Amino acid sequence: MTFTSIAQKFENWRRYRASVRELSQLSDRELNDLGIFRADIEFVARGAVQA
Repeated sequence: MTFTSIAQKFENWRRYRASVRELSQLSDRELNDLGIFRADIEFVARGAVQA
């Protein structure tokens, strides 16, 4: 693994954790307005990083 690929993986992980943290702070009603169930937060965050 090159330094660039390691740095990219670390950055993706940081973005994933930030997304999970932000979405977790929303109420169930706010998540529902976005069409997200609380159980789907990690899935949605993972998709945001891969996009």
